[in-house]
Amino acid sequence: MQNTTNTFDYHVDKFADIEILRYRVTGFEALSLQQKQLIYHLSEAAQEGRDILFDQHYEHNLCIRRTLEAIYETHNETEKNVEEFNAFEIYLKRIWFSNGIHHHYSTDKLEITCSKEYFTSLLKKVPVSLLPLEKNETIDSFYTKIITLIYNPEIDKKRVNLADNQDLITSSANHFYKNVTQQEAENFYNALQDSSDLQPISYGLNSCLLKENGIIKEKTWKLNGMYTAAIEKIIYHLSNAMAFAENSKQKLIIEKLIAFYQTGNLQTFDEYSILWVKDTSSEIDFLNGFIETYGDPLGRKGSWEAIVNFINKEATQRTQTISNHAQWFEKHSPVNEKFKKTSVVGVSAKVITNAMLGGDSYPATPIGINLPNSNWIREVHGSKSVTIDNMMEAYHHAASGNGFNEEFMWSQHECELTEKYGYITDKLHTDLHECVGHGSGKMLDGVSPDALKAYGATIEETRADLFGLYFIADPMMVEIGLLPNMDAYKAEYYRFMLNGLMTQLVRIKLGDTIEESHMRNRQLIANWVFEKGQKQKCIEKRVQNNKTYIIIHDYVALRTLFGELLAEIQRIKSEGDYTAAKYLVEKYAIQIDYSLHKEILERYTALDIAPYKGFVNPTYEQVYNEYGEVIDIVPHYTESYTEQMLRYSKTKSYLPTYN
Repeated sequence: MQNTTNTFDYHVDKFADIEILRYRVTGFEALSLQQKQLIYHLSEAAQEGRDILFDQHYEHNLCIRRTLEAIYETHNETEKNVEEFNAFEIYLKRIWFSNGIHHHYSTDKLEITCSKEYFTSLLKKVPVSLLPLEKNETIDSFYTKIITLIYNPEIDKKRVNLADNQDLITSSANHFYKNVTQQEAENFYNALQDSSDLQPISYGLNSCLLKENGIIKEKTWKLNGMYTAAIEKIIYHLSNAMAFAENSKQKLIIEKLIAFYQTGNLQTFDEYSILWVKDTSSEIDFLNGFIETYGDPLGRKGSWEAIVNFINKEATQRTQTISNHAQWFEKHSPVNEKFKKTSVVGVSAKVITNAMLGGDSYPATPIGINLPNSNWIREVHGSKSVTIDNMMEAYHHAASGNGFNEEFMWSQHECELTEKYGYITDKLHTDLHECVGHGSGKMLDGVSPDALKAYGATIEETRADLFGLYFIADPMMVEIGLLPNMDAYKAEYYRFMLNGLMTQLVRIKLGDTIEESHMRNRQLIANWVFEKGQKQKCIEKRVQNNKTYIIIHDYVALRTLFGELLAEIQRIKSEGDYTAAKYLVEKYAIQIDYSLHKEILERYTALDIAPYKGFVNPTYEQVYNEYGEVIDIVPHYTESYTEQMLRYSKTKSYLPTYN
């Protein structure tokens, strides 16, 4: 496959509500051999924790995945060429995509559409030796277990439950907690917190909390602890990568990460995070560890993920411009002065080319990242913000000409505006969101970072999005060369409001509510400004030919509303105002208008567009000379989705079926 923009095939597979794409590692060939080798070994480490995430998501995931893979590989092509097997195969592909049996976005239990009888017949054709039976488990009890787990919709039906007035732990199927209630978990960690500690570690980030014989304790994810078989492999490849580090600072970062994996010490993780934030000179960068906490309804447990990347020097000029003006953004933010940082520290920003994805970043992938998540590290040492350029490029090319804009936008004017400026402003909003949005503002002394509890993730994403929305319309964007003119921002405003009020609903089943934090954030903003903008008729919903459209009449007034909401959201975050957070999320972010939802789904279905997209990774080939020395590393883009998933399950799977 040629690696050119015109001939590169971004499309790999399509099933259910998902399309699989591939991404180009543009610029890889220009890297030095040392840099290529560093990426190679870091990429190997990025693939080794896949089983960890499956197990974190649900304690039966590995058992189910291994069983379904055994079924798939036991049957020949003729047996597969029937409708019910196709339904089985789609279910397996969805499990691969979601890293378990719960939807990657809604976290609802996935539905299998082949009959129970047919599935049972497939299962019983698999040799017993290929099935993941536990010690002393009979084949009949195994059959019953697997069939019940898959076909009973009431068993473990939600991986992450954020519903109000429920026990968020016992009603969530994830494997972060076992035999403990929400109150017990909160009491356990509250007892560890010291409100006077200005540099608190992230208690609970790398452990499963469980109760055994009436005693609550943690099982730490570390070498010789929980997940040790996978962690040992991660350490091995990180150790190999050290030999190719670009500089002593980068070598020390890898050493510190290895030490964290060896000990499980969260103080060591903070030390690693500080070193990582301060390294702004290395061209190659990576994430590897227990990082994002969206999978835990209490926002404590880190899901395992990995990303390997290198800087896109040309595009990074854009984010460096933003970073250089970070203090200006903070000063001119519409929030109360007491919630602003006096001095913005160490906001580094760059545009990256992704080279490998793993864990919670694969196959579904973020387009921007701002880390670390520790509030005190961000305030004292700063944060590192990245926009993943080749992911956005792949999304852009894959969506070209799909008819979406023509179907949902009010007029040709909005379509032309989006066509002309949409790609530019989408990237800029992401840059602002990640670089200065998450990096802005401060917590008041004594406010717990977990004060907003289940609403914390939604409020934080709302804050970052609003920061980006407010400033993308500032004349400063044109002055510093990030936008061509003062009309361009309107493309992002229209796209955001259309998405928040209507089109993101294509990701939700009819009759359901919104659960995912990023979706809640977008609807919260859109609904709030729509409601508050009614007096000046800022935004209108208009029905024409039985189709609903969004019309923005006053973009300037809309910006003012974004600023007003940003000020309130920052206050809530800074003060830890749980009551206000709950009010905004519950009122604006969760409920869906049924008739509008039905209309949107029908219009979207007619376009035959998959609402979710994810990626396969390239494969990297080491090229040797006659003396057995590596002389080059070459990326390949030929592997199919099924081939990659089965290969990972065969060569990157070390954990026991139950952990």
